Amino acid sequence: MVLKIESLDSKKHDLLNFYCGKDSLDSYIRRQASQDLKKKVAKTFVLVDAPATKVLAYYTLSFYVVDTSVLEDALAKSLPRYPRLPATLLGRLAVDQQQKGKGLGELMLFDALKKSLIASEYIASLAVIAEALDEEAANFYLKYGFQRFKNQPQKLYLSMKSIV
Repeated sequence: MVLKIESLDSKKHDLLNFYCGKDSLDSYIRRQASQDLKKKVAKTFVLVDAPATKVLAYYTLSFYVVDTSVLEDALAKSLPRYPRLPATLLGRLAVDQQQKGKGLGELMLFDALKKSLIASEYIASLAVIAEALDEEAANFYLKYGFQRFKNQPQKLYLSMKSIV
């Protein structure tokens, strides 16, 4: 078997058995992700142990507009003086409870950052924005260099320049 990250396909992937312990994340993958994909609102990527189809982890990416006034002063000063600028939203990232502690969250984060960086070569994006559900999730992102928004501690960002 081989770990593989691929685009969500609700007809192929086993979504019903995904359980990360956060109701909003479990519900999203089962009920909303395929609709968001069809409507081009968010793109969901899933991790499977191919050829098995059980989802081990997932994340979503979409376009985002960031208000520059909520960014750290050092970054905001280096940006054009527009009130809002383009970014990439890492809206959700979840790992099945049976897979916790295996480094899959980090694997998914790095894949999301890589895809975001590649996309920024074609469509402008100054940062990846993460929306943490709780302080545990925020600490996960902080460990990888994300910074908190000034007045929204559960919202974090990582500038594209810092992704290598």
